[in-house]
Amino acid sequence: MAMLHVVTGDQYRTIDRRMREIKRQLDQDGGSPLDPEWVARELQRIIDASGKVLTGLADWQAFYRDVFGFEVDLSGLVVPAKKKGFDRLIVVAPGMTPQRLYDKCAELFPCWWTDQNLDEVVRSERTATSGPYAVWFRDVVEADEDLKDLSAKDLEKKGIPGITLEERLLMELKYFKETGNHLDTENWTLCSGSRYSDGNVPGVYWIPVYRELGVYWYHPENSDPYLRSRRAVL
Repeated sequence: MAMLHVVTGDQYRTIDRRMREIKRQLDQDGGSPLDPEWVARELQRIIDASGKVLTGLADWQAFYRDVFGFEVDLSGLVVPAKKKGFDRLIVVAPGMTPQRLYDKCAELFPCWWTDQNLDEVVRSERTATSGPYAVWFRDVVEADEDLKDLSAKDLEKKGIPGITLEERLLMELKYFKETGNHLDTENWTLCSGSRYSDGNVPGVYWIPVYRELGVYWYHPENSDPYLRSRRAVL
């Protein structure tokens, strides 16, 4: 398999900060040589951070190969800068449409949706039509607690980017392959980054009593303590 050559948002931010520190120290020291041990430590931090991201991307390559049967080319992919507490990386490959992802879920476990084709009725803020993209979320089973009681309209007003239906279904598939379990067994993920053609908002959760994944819809103004989006780090 070809080596991944990935420039991440973390690397950009870290390198810029370290270079500023080096320049500041050079200015303070009148251009004297830097401590080699300090330079080595700073470089190691950059290597460690990028290494973790590369490991995660290799894991996604294996996921697409094992689950969908194709190789995804992630060379040149720019990964957003990772924020503290947001440790679940989702990589959306070209061809990952709502209906294709729903059908794959239905192959692996019971699912419920109407007989409408999701590709015909769902529009999302982010798609992989022009190439793969990456986004970070909290690595939690239940949707973000701090976003409870916030409708899609509320999130839009606050400028909080939310998960799309495609990203939520991919998260379900990845989590199921990792653990054999399901997300949102007590709450519902409001996929505020997507809309149905009638303006309603998709929602996804696992229904324990029926042991199936449900895809539903909510009005943009709907809010509830159990209805929560997942904040996206882009």
